Amino acid sequence: MKPIVHVPNSVLTTPASPVTVFDGKLAKLISEMEETLLATVNPKGVGLAATQVGVSIRLFLTKPNQRAKIRVFINPEIIKKSDEVTDGVPERGNKLEGCLSIPNVWGKVRRTSSLTLRYQDATGTVHQEEFSGFLATIIQHETDHVNGVLFTQRVLEQQEKLFQVATDENGDELLEEIKI
Repeated sequence: MKPIVHVPNSVLTTPASPVTVFDGKLAKLISEMEETLLATVNPKGVGLAATQVGVSIRLFLTKPNQRAKIRVFINPEIIKKSDEVTDGVPERGNKLEGCLSIPNVWGKVRRTSSLTLRYQDATGTVHQEEFSGFLATIIQHETDHVNGVLFTQRVLEQQEKLFQVATDENGDELLEEIKI
């Protein structure tokens, strides 16, 4: 398992390098990232980029729900986006996006509702696949990570609000707007 790095670590805002060698070292990193992703709680992670564990390469994992198998995406390139956009995170009640590297901060990000992605798997084989819904949102979030872009930047670009987790007088969690 590898520890998750948090803002303001510069690895999170620096574009990552392409993966050129598909070897045992890469397989070990993928395995460690899988362990890290599976160990996340509150919130439960649905994606993890190599940059989030301090490794500046173009690699991320997805696991959109408990039953889903972890998928590996290397050297991702979004080659087509739909015209339709989401109103925040599909399949989530409050529509807010978060990030394991920015704990307790949430915001609404409008993203393309479907896309076509070209990527490589852990063996280096090239794939091209269409994605939609929640998985398309995760892929865009994680692709942003390997490009050095954080979701908070997208929130601000779209003139939306950021929220932080707080507690009320009864000790219950709530979201309060972050004034910028």
